[in-house]
Amino acid sequence: MKALQEHLNRWLLLYVVLAMGLGLLIGHPNAAWISKNSSTVSNLTTLAVFFIIYPMMINLKLEALLKAGKNIKGLLLAVGDNFVWAPLIGWALAKVFLTDPLLALGFLLVMVVPCSSMSIGYTGLSEGNLELATVVVALSFVLAVVAVPLWMTIFAANYSVPIPISDMLMSILTVLIAPMILGYLTRLALTRWLGEKKFQRLQPLFPSLSLLAMYGIVFMIFFAKATMIVDKWQTVLLLLVPNALFIAITLVVVTWLNKRLGLSYRDNMAVVFASTGKNNGTAIAIATMAFSPLVAIPAATMPIFQILFLVVYLKMADWLRGYFGERRATPAVANQGVL
Repeated sequence: MKALQEHLNRWLLLYVVLAMGLGLLIGHPNAAWISKNSSTVSNLTTLAVFFIIYPMMINLKLEALLKAGKNIKGLLLAVGDNFVWAPLIGWALAKVFLTDPLLALGFLLVMVVPCSSMSIGYTGLSEGNLELATVVVALSFVLAVVAVPLWMTIFAANYSVPIPISDMLMSILTVLIAPMILGYLTRLALTRWLGEKKFQRLQPLFPSLSLLAMYGIVFMIFFAKATMIVDKWQTVLLLLVPNALFIAITLVVVTWLNKRLGLSYRDNMAVVFASTGKNNGTAIAIATMAFSPLVAIPAATMPIFQILFLVVYLKMADWLRGYFGERRATPAVANQGVL
């Protein structure tokens, strides 16, 4: 299971691109079948949505929230980056680069969703503050229940797009609250049944299930909307520009700000990865259930640059230690592999 998790993480970018390509290749010539069997496609999408969020919640320790008071500065910076900086810089980028209101809304949805639990993995590989990263991920999922509807209501009004509040709240309940509760209960049941040591051996299975489900839903989105995507390929291609700019600008600005505010190297790595690594699976799930597959396309394309930039940042670990005035690590960090 550990080998499977490492394989899926290492080749995430490749599998996302393959899922998009296969979706287009299979979906475009079968548009009539897709239209006739829309309920089946919808049910498969809902199933994939559930298995993106639920497994990752099993590994998430909600008890870590109780330790948040130990690092107020790092926690506030990470939450501010996620729910203030990201929506505002995202809004500016969408205004400049995106003219289609639904694509712009989908891009902004990516900006306001919580950080990815994979940020914990990146933090660990860089020898950053794992406890802080875990707390940020857990707290971000809780705050997203309020932040996502609030920001999306503001953005939708700005783009003159009607916001389905009841549908969005129901999707948040479905893809965040319910899996969070079920995941927590599953974790309790498994630890009591197997014991903590055996449960830890099982843990790599859950992120693997989430990744497989994410590949599945990326495929379903491009499969279901292949004709529309092919017809509007120039617009979809344009998404790559704001995606790349958001990640690059955020990495530079957040790192500089963390240095100015006196964070350590370990805290910086936790804050940066939690601020930049958006939970594209959650954005895809909310967009698909509350809006339309077109709104989900920005989240489906974001991993292309998110993985690339975060891996490069991870490889800069030794240089970053020096930048934060700490002794540089041995090259061992760079040889641990890539999550």
